[in-house]
Amino acid sequence: MNDDLRVFYGWVRRSREILFGYCTSLPPEIYTQERPDFAFGSMRNLHAHVADCYLWWVGTVGLGKPQAPIQGSEVPDVAAMRKVFAQADAVVEEALQTFNQLDQIYEWTHPRKGWKAKVSQRWLLLHPITHEFHHKGQITALGRVLGHPAVLSPGMDTDLVNPEF
Repeated sequence: MNDDLRVFYGWVRRSREILFGYCTSLPPEIYTQERPDFAFGSMRNLHAHVADCYLWWVGTVGLGKPQAPIQGSEVPDVAAMRKVFAQADAVVEEALQTFNQLDQIYEWTHPRKGWKAKVSQRWLLLHPITHEFHHKGQITALGRVLGHPAVLSPGMDTDLVNPEF
């Protein structure tokens, strides 16, 4: 079940690995450097926000398994962030194994804020993916602002899905 989404998520993970490679190449203080004038304040915090999006939408909303929010300040470096994303990957894999009504739309109500949204299981999987790619651009833009532009090998890109054929 959901083999097409599993293949696509594999492509997403490969693309994420390119960004992790870039982040690993940075001086550690650049990855965590706070810039209050920039979205979420640091590259690390942006990464944490992305992982949190997967855990919230897929884990909490989709699977009904509450996840503790990810706080960037609690993730000291890229190696630790990889572990956070391993959690997100496990949640996505569980969803790929269990979601069986991908396109059935239902109304979901935020448990604390009360607002409502119409969602489907497919949307719960794809929203964090598109959200990730949006923020990957911000991560590399912040790296450039901090004096460390991404220099990638030909054929490697951080803001595109990189399939392996």
